[in-house]
Amino acid sequence: MDISIKEVTDKKGLKAFIDLPYSLYKGHPFYVPPLRFDEEATLRKDKNPAFDYCEARYWLAYRGDVVVGRIAAIINKAYIEKWNNRFMRFGWIDFENDENIARALIGEVEKWAKEKAMIAVHGPMGFTDLDHEGMLVEGFDQLGTLAAIYNHPYYPEIIAKLGYAKDVDWVEYKIKVPTTIPESLEKMASIVERRYGLSIVKAKKAKDILPYAKDIFDLINTAYADLYGVVPLTEKQIQYYTKQYFSFIRPDFVPLVLDKAGKLIAFGITMPSLSIALQKAKGSLFPFGVFHILKALKRNNLADLYLVAVNKAYQGKGVNAILMHELSKSYIRNGIQFAESNPELELNKQVQALWDHFEAKQHKRRRCFIKYLNK
Repeated sequence: MDISIKEVTDKKGLKAFIDLPYSLYKGHPFYVPPLRFDEEATLRKDKNPAFDYCEARYWLAYRGDVVVGRIAAIINKAYIEKWNNRFMRFGWIDFENDENIARALIGEVEKWAKEKAMIAVHGPMGFTDLDHEGMLVEGFDQLGTLAAIYNHPYYPEIIAKLGYAKDVDWVEYKIKVPTTIPESLEKMASIVERRYGLSIVKAKKAKDILPYAKDIFDLINTAYADLYGVVPLTEKQIQYYTKQYFSFIRPDFVPLVLDKAGKLIAFGITMPSLSIALQKAKGSLFPFGVFHILKALKRNNLADLYLVAVNKAYQGKGVNAILMHELSKSYIRNGIQFAESNPELELNKQVQALWDHFEAKQHKRRRCFIKYLNK
């Protein structure tokens, strides 16, 4: 049966767009479904502040009356202005194991890209660097995470057949948490803390972290400025992400480092893993999803590292050791046995140096593909 493509133009279409992966990966042992309300908020123009500088279109692929694929196309004007690359992004790509489905979906993106005078299409990418990005190319037998894409092994094979090649890779590590803090780490953290007069925020509740929320995002904007595809978050986005995510924070999993003047110069945002809880929740907080999540936040042996940033003036001075020392103490105290690094650029040796004091194994790799349209 032939494949037909329809653009998403209403709420019914958007619901079908969001619903597809829940059926495509139903019962999959490694896929971690996102929360539906979170996906909807990201994809809706009236909810996501990234639309202040982004345009987006979504398409669904049908075989008869059955949805068998989806894709989003995004024009991030802030990215084009900053990086001087007229690239269109594709994201939210899912499809059954049929090259014709992917070809038809990608074809719609490339058609719009040419209409908009873009010179290339790359992805998977989101609206911002905090959205999911990078197609999994290694580690298909590993449990996914809240922060990253999981996809079937045939995805990258088919994308390559459509003329897309590697632009950049991210790697991920599984870190074994030691039963006691390594002496070398403890010594280094102590030396750096004394040398620069640094201190750790002693937060006991999520509300104790909130006063530092804007400083955290400001530090993300500066520390991540030169990373692949990154554009600075706007004030509206900072408020949006603060409201959306900071109520879930476990303060003992979020070390904050201050300088002598009490200014934030480094942080690590980590949480107990929500992967199993989200699988049980099946995309919904209610009626029972919220209980699975709350249980995971309180009792877990796996943690996820989401964001780590150090002020550029302090990079290379050992501040990372303070962050890892604080996290190690918290993880050991809370029974965490392993931590997932989540994606880090393969050439970002500074980040990978975080794991020098630990037993760590690179177990996943994901890729941003690119295709130049004049070739």
